[in-house]
Amino acid sequence: MRTAFDFSPLYRSSIGFDRVFDMLENASRMPGADNWPPYDIAKSGEDAYRITMAVAGFGQEDLSVVHERNILVVSGERTGEDNGEYLHRGIAGRPFERRFELADHVKVTGASLVNGLLTIDLQREIPEEMKPRRIEIGSGQAGSRIETRTAVVADKQAAKKQAA
Repeated sequence: MRTAFDFSPLYRSSIGFDRVFDMLENASRMPGADNWPPYDIAKSGEDAYRITMAVAGFGQEDLSVVHERNILVVSGERTGEDNGEYLHRGIAGRPFERRFELADHVKVTGASLVNGLLTIDLQREIPEEMKPRRIEIGSGQAGSRIETRTAVVADKQAAKKQAA
């Protein structure tokens, strides 16, 4: 049973979070997701993350990792034909596509395939202009001091020019 949440009261007190509310609404509408291939998401540092996917039977040429705007798409499709007669087939080789929503300013820094595990390293890099900064608070007198100091410096420079 699904319950639809009404996010409209949150719009009154939040600015710029439209994308978050859209993601929450889309997540509530999505049908049950396929859990294959299995994966882990780990935080490996303050702003570093790692996704590890178990992709046994897939080679580097069978896998694709694409970083689009705020989305990481990992897909795989085996290209080789295997015509053997199986008594039991437990290693899944079906094509897959797994999508991960990424926060703003998260970049993929590398990917590797070792022993059937695909590891994707991610780093959040916040631009300098987006980082918090302290704003100095001035008073009405501070502005007049600056003007006075500027006028004094200008008078001194004018006096040097006349003396020369």
